[in-house]
Amino acid sequence: QVQLVESGGGLVQTGGSLRLSCTASGRTFSRSAMGWFRQAPGKAREFVARFSGRSTVTAYSVEGRFTISNDYATNTVYLEMKSLKPEDTATYYCAASSGSTGSTSESGYDYWGQGTQVTVSS
Repeated sequence: QVQLVESGGGLVQTGGSLRLSCTASGRTFSRSAMGWFRQAPGKAREFVARFSGRSTVTAYSVEGRFTISNDYATNTVYLEMKSLKPEDTATYYCAASSGSTGSTSESGYDYWGQGTQVTVSS
């Protein structure tokens, strides 16, 4: 059974930093696309960043502040978040695809984590 477990969320002040981690178990995702999405209260889930192979894509709203990376050895994907703003407050979800083609759409992913809360205070 595939599981994605996120960690690293928390409360941080504006301008602060956090690093989210997502560790996958149940299968190896070394050739799969993985990504991060987020959902703020009352809003739809939105794409944040993804990687596939050596290619990464980051949403315009977080470009230059968020960085996605991965460690194949530990089946873990990270989201480094800097210069956080109150509008970054959301539940952040890790997602993994069965294939290697990356996507900015939720429909491109087959597995999801339970989410980790990030709250940025003003």
